[in-house]
Amino acid sequence: MYAIVEVAGKQYKVEKDKTVNVDLIDKSQGDDITLDRVLMVVDGEKSLVGKPYLSNVKISAKVMGIVRGKKVRGVKFKKRKNYTRTLGHTPEYTTLKIADLSVM
Repeated sequence: MYAIVEVAGKQYKVEKDKTVNVDLIDKSQGDDITLDRVLMVVDGEKSLVGKPYLSNVKISAKVMGIVRGKKVRGVKFKKRKNYTRTLGHTPEYTTLKIADLSVM
């Protein structure tokens, strides 16, 4: 059984007892959160699709911590002007462990 949820404007596939890295959210380590924007649930051959969200699905997760991703680089360049600039940043992600995924 897995579900597609929306967290901070992005969609993630989650399963029970799995960890997922989502964009940084304002929670501290050890907090319990409920993911209420569930778009779809698949259980074997049976699937439920929300319009746009499902209201009878409960997903609870625990915040495991904050991790940093790989460095993302970008380049600015102007032809014939001898101008090149390299930009970069390292994104931060919140690690969630899915504790429970249940359909009511």
